[in-house]
Amino acid sequence: MGFTTALRSAAASALYLFVFVAAAATGPQQEMIDALQRANQAVVGVQVGAAEGARSAETLGRQREGSGVVIGPDGLILTIGYLMLEADAIQVVTHDGRTLPARAVAYDLATGFGLLRPLLPLRGIAPVPLGSTSELATGTPLMASTGGDSGEVALTQLVSKRAFSGYWEYHIESALFTSPPLRNHSGAPLFNQRGELLGIGSLFVNNAMGDNSALPGNMYVPVDLLKPVLAEMQQTGSTRISRRPWLGLSSTEQGGRVQIVRVNKDSPAQEAGLAAGDVVLAIEGQRVSTLEAFYKKLWSAPDPDGEVHLTVLQGADIRQITVKAVDRMKTMRRPAGI
Repeated sequence: MGFTTALRSAAASALYLFVFVAAAATGPQQEMIDALQRANQAVVGVQVGAAEGARSAETLGRQREGSGVVIGPDGLILTIGYLMLEADAIQVVTHDGRTLPARAVAYDLATGFGLLRPLLPLRGIAPVPLGSTSELATGTPLMASTGGDSGEVALTQLVSKRAFSGYWEYHIESALFTSPPLRNHSGAPLFNQRGELLGIGSLFVNNAMGDNSALPGNMYVPVDLLKPVLAEMQQTGSTRISRRPWLGLSSTEQGGRVQIVRVNKDSPAQEAGLAAGDVVLAIEGQRVSTLEAFYKKLWSAPDPDGEVHLTVLQGADIRQITVKAVDRMKTMRRPAGI
């Protein structure tokens, strides 16, 4: 058996296992099998080369690979945005092995979603419908898929729905957490038993069920966050809500404190003298003890390029530090098309 044939056989086995588990409560349905097959065929591999000198290459590298899924009749592809940051070249790989050039359409900093469009027609691929996670219950079996040469189909289940704060100045009010984890999670679509898209893979996490769960899994950005901004993303290349102050920090919350663990090179935070190990006690005089509270106060400022006043513990000293924030999208090269 050849490598490609073996991959397809393994994917088919996982797909039918998912159908078997999902159908246990609803009864076997050929429609379910057909819907899941169509969904899996809409999954593509995403290959990105970032521009030379790209700021994002420091953390993401210049060569990136992940997945996406076709959501529009014109070939519009939804993926996770960090794959396409400062992209110089983008290719998509279809389920039948075709490699097509693509261009960036939009990146939404607030949700993390990215949109791509192939430069050549996608033949024989139907766009997947967008589902809803509002009534999705924990324990529900779900299908995760990846595209490209190492594409796979995996059975997983929802273990948690909750707000998520990322160390890279990121917060969403609702995120999906699944287990067991998918290895190639970046941009991987998550489907329900009707073949409807529920989310896009963003991270591997060690605490899928909560702070002290010690259960490995993945975090998915739910498509519910895409629906209100999809038209704006296609029209403008971003969203209004993505224009917000950015400091250039990676932080964590430890015992009721927000601690800086990394400062981006040439960022507003570095220019203001912030450093790894500093503890942010307050922003604009308001005490903060969680990343969520820190970010929400930061983003409430009306001017994304305005001054931000922090109270910071540096060593044994408490200092007042002013940071000249910037609109993050202004600091990065924009991919051709956006």
